[in-house]
Amino acid sequence: MKATSTVRRIDNLGRIVIPKEVRRTLRIRDGDPLEIFVDREGEVVLKKYSHLGELDDLAQVYAESLAAVLGHIALISDREKIVAVAGGPRKFFLQKRIGQPVLEAMEERRAVLFSQPDRKASYRIFREEEGECRFSQVVIAPIIADSEPLGAVILVSGRPGVEFGELEVKSALTAASILAKQM
Repeated sequence: MKATSTVRRIDNLGRIVIPKEVRRTLRIRDGDPLEIFVDREGEVVLKKYSHLGELDDLAQVYAESLAAVLGHIALISDREKIVAVAGGPRKFFLQKRIGQPVLEAMEERRAVLFSQPDRKASYRIFREEEGECRFSQVVIAPIIADSEPLGAVILVSGRPGVEFGELEVKSALTAASILAKQM
């Protein structure tokens, strides 16, 4: 476990302030839910809570359905990382942290279509530290429940001759809407 070398006192209501630098690094915003764990040695661990974590099995079923019907790689993310994968190497994609373009699509609450059939340009969906992984075809559909962006349905392809369009956008939006209604 990485120490931050910051000491905070608990107030008379049992509250503690998480330093701004730590919140920024972990992308914790006002109102974000945190899980509290106590391990065997008595250490308290705070972890960002993922609403989609409750729906892992359902998210996986939707990813598999999208991949089977569309023939593309289907990814489902929470606000931090990929939680479900189908149509591509699970070991490669699962738990990869999402990048700024996906976060922006979620925050702006809009679907994104990036299509470069000539493959002259590519789109990065993961953070840079996750390694070089770019796609010439990308659809991002945010999962929005109670006006809060909780994650995204992401379709990707790098195969030559593939061009994403209205079908992929509508499919991703439908899956995102159904997952949001399960929250």
